[in-house]
Amino acid sequence: MTDAPGDDPNLTPLGESLAEAAKKSGFGAVEPGEAPTSGALLKAMGGVRGLVESILPGLAFLVIYTITQELVVSVLVPVALAVIFVIARAITRTPWTSALAGVIGLALSAGLALITGNAADNFVLGFFLNGAFLLALVVSLLVRWPLIGVIVSLIRSEGGAWREDRAKFRVAFIASVLWIGLFALRLGVELPLYFADNTAALATLKLILGVPLYAAMLWVTWLLVRTVYARPERE
Repeated sequence: MTDAPGDDPNLTPLGESLAEAAKKSGFGAVEPGEAPTSGALLKAMGGVRGLVESILPGLAFLVIYTITQELVVSVLVPVALAVIFVIARAITRTPWTSALAGVIGLALSAGLALITGNAADNFVLGFFLNGAFLLALVVSLLVRWPLIGVIVSLIRSEGGAWREDRAKFRVAFIASVLWIGLFALRLGVELPLYFADNTAALATLKLILGVPLYAAMLWVTWLLVRTVYARPERE
């Protein structure tokens, strides 16, 4: 069992905040060393509710745009759905910050599409986010601090000691490379569709390369990390 962030005297206030954020992320829900289970993976994805909130807005855009070819309704209905999700969470007193972030992201994307008059621009923000994650992962490898290893160390409140363990460093490196592949695949598939102005195909591929691929990569990362973090418990 890992210590709480505040239990590590070596953590700065910023480190404690980052550790807390890491533990609340999808990675934090699949704690290193634990046996992988479908239930834990579902929890990492936000449960059934989280999956619905992640998938439904994109699916609504795809269906509405495919049927109507109308820009305004296609981009505003997903925003309205996201607002409803936030309100529902507020009423039921469940965490709503991630849902609010979803509203902001959808609103910015919708606003850009409405300004340009191009439905495909509804996905531009996603390109920048994927590019930012890709760049952060690449830089982390170049400076020899693989980002997946950093996140795991924050979850476990173990500082930078993991970098001295060759097995842990290697697994963190490999896992980070796999996540680079995920974001590169998304951009490599979606950008040509964007420039071809094939909005329906872009929306479809974004759904396929979204939650399902994220869940698969999270599962693989969990299995990889567990191979090295399970050793001390067995010993």
